[in-house]
Amino acid sequence: MNAIELTNVTKTFGKHVAVDRLSLAVPAGSIYGFIGPNGSGKTTTLRMIMRIYLPDSGSVRVLGDDHHNALDKVTYLPEERMLYKSMKVYDVLKFFSSLKGHSTNRAEMDQWLARLKLDGWGDKKVEALSKGMTQKVQLIACLISKPSVVLLDEPFSGLDPVNAVVLRDAIFDLRKTGTTVIFSTHDMSVAEKMCDRIFMIYKGKKVLDGTLETIQQQYGRDTIRVRMAGGNNGSLSGLPGVTGVVDHGNLQELRVSADANPQVVLHALAERGAVEHFEVAAPNLHDIFVRIAAPDDQQFGEKVLA
Repeated sequence: MNAIELTNVTKTFGKHVAVDRLSLAVPAGSIYGFIGPNGSGKTTTLRMIMRIYLPDSGSVRVLGDDHHNALDKVTYLPEERMLYKSMKVYDVLKFFSSLKGHSTNRAEMDQWLARLKLDGWGDKKVEALSKGMTQKVQLIACLISKPSVVLLDEPFSGLDPVNAVVLRDAIFDLRKTGTTVIFSTHDMSVAEKMCDRIFMIYKGKKVLDGTLETIQQQYGRDTIRVRMAGGNNGSLSGLPGVTGVVDHGNLQELRVSADANPQVVLHALAERGAVEHFEVAAPNLHDIFVRIAAPDDQQFGEKVLA
């Protein structure tokens, strides 16, 4: 069963096409990552799922429903963090819970506050909280009504590493209960580690959709990661079958052509110096993102599109 289904959805703002004939199916109970450059259509897509925006054409089905009936089971955390600053935290949580038809109590709110390391802050006004604490309160407000689908727009933005772990664990716990979680992120390592499936939108069009493994398979194992003894990076130019090099400091990535033989590359490297690390690998999600979103800016010097 799919929790969310978009079929040939298009949304324009004046002459700008924000989302262009997008079809998407989000399996129920999955963690689904939205990635893409700024202005690519991620937030517009999330807002169409929430019926904040209506598509110009195409259909959006949420929990099998193409009307507003399912929206009480869906919550949305926008990228803009906004809470009523003069309200106490308890009152904020009660208010947002009631908007989804859920009646919460003090014990439930205290449980959530303790879980996100906010013990004792329920009677404080929102204006007394730090930015990170406010983000966590807004997250609780999004989750306390026990939704079936949660949409999170850049939820990790601005969080320190400790609070990012708290949020990550909360998302994994939601999946254990069968909740579908969709979140957008610019952090490719987060998407790689957390998401069951990853969707990338670029200039309003879907360019990637699948598991990390299936996405990487589209590109093949065209990357060799190398570390030379003594940082002898100057010896990497002119290698057979190598079309470009990116220097990551302690590690270098070689892009190789489809007919390149990694053993020949290794032999050529060994003739130039001691090889401390040699790994043939599929490109990571960050590399794939750059190949699609900024092909002309790559240090590899070649244009690669999905």
